[in-house]
Amino acid sequence: MSIIPVVLVAAVLVASGIAKLRHPDDLTGWTELGVPAILRRMWLLKFHPWGEIALGGALAVLGGMLGELAAIVALVLMLGYLIFVARIVRAGTDASCACFGTRKRITGATVVRNAWYVLLSAAAAATAWANPLWGGPLAASDAGDWAWLLGLAAAGVTVAVTMWPVPADEPAPAETLSPGIPTAMASDDDDELDYVRTRTPSVPVTRADGELLDLRQLSMTGQPMMALHMRPGCGSCVIVHERLDDIRAMLPEISVRLLLTEMPDESKWTEGAEPQSLHDPNNYVRNSIDEWGTPTAVLFGLDGLLAGGPVNGADAIFAFIDDIYESLHGERPAQPLAETH
Repeated sequence: MSIIPVVLVAAVLVASGIAKLRHPDDLTGWTELGVPAILRRMWLLKFHPWGEIALGGALAVLGGMLGELAAIVALVLMLGYLIFVARIVRAGTDASCACFGTRKRITGATVVRNAWYVLLSAAAAATAWANPLWGGPLAASDAGDWAWLLGLAAAGVTVAVTMWPVPADEPAPAETLSPGIPTAMASDDDDELDYVRTRTPSVPVTRADGELLDLRQLSMTGQPMMALHMRPGCGSCVIVHERLDDIRAMLPEISVRLLLTEMPDESKWTEGAEPQSLHDPNNYVRNSIDEWGTPTAVLFGLDGLLAGGPVNGADAIFAFIDDIYESLHGERPAQPLAETH
């Protein structure tokens, strides 16, 4: 019986570490979680997934005092995770975490999941000493059939709370985008449907000057913001990029920013002057809204909700911009982008 909680905690730690390596987080995510400033260091961020994997491996192959020490470290770590997410839920903020690589909103289900991990870790700390010093739970094979049945049940609960779906943000009706923009713009595929506004994702982006920002907070300051997600190697992106000055001249009421897939020092399209370009090499924005290609345009309202789009492709983007102009001015532009490129 002593092997079951230890193996489950080891599996959770290894799975979490591997997921974080596949989808790296950044320091903005740690700030959202409330990680103390003294711990928000890049070297710790990079070490974190490797540390989880190493700790999980130690739990799996060590017993006795060494296994007990690893189990205690795992318990402290799980308690820390639980405290972070419980604080966020209690405060009512809409933060997200990349606990298993993919960034998801923190909800009550996240607290339940982490509380279960704490219980498992406490059980592991209470039993790890009984496993062989070398080989740990993997070398202990004297568990009875009843113990394995209990172990399978515990494994089922662990999988359930780990994979429990996070509820989607409540959609808001398309009434007003922000001051000065009367209606939301739907994509071509949604022409026959009312545009449903969803919350702007609270994910990290890097501004051209290197500062890490929260996308939602950025979108709620100054002017409504349009992000043009592009990359230099994309032919349609080049077409849109060539008309960037025209787009900004047509929509002075909107902050039109490039959203690039490379870091500021890696992209030839980086814009250091305002409106500075935004950089999202991990595709947090795209993955939080829709699995779009490039180029794509999306409009964010000052109220923290999506105001239009996403629309994909040069022709669709130009038509989208013409529609926004008409919504603002009550007439079509004298030289519509969709007809002049």
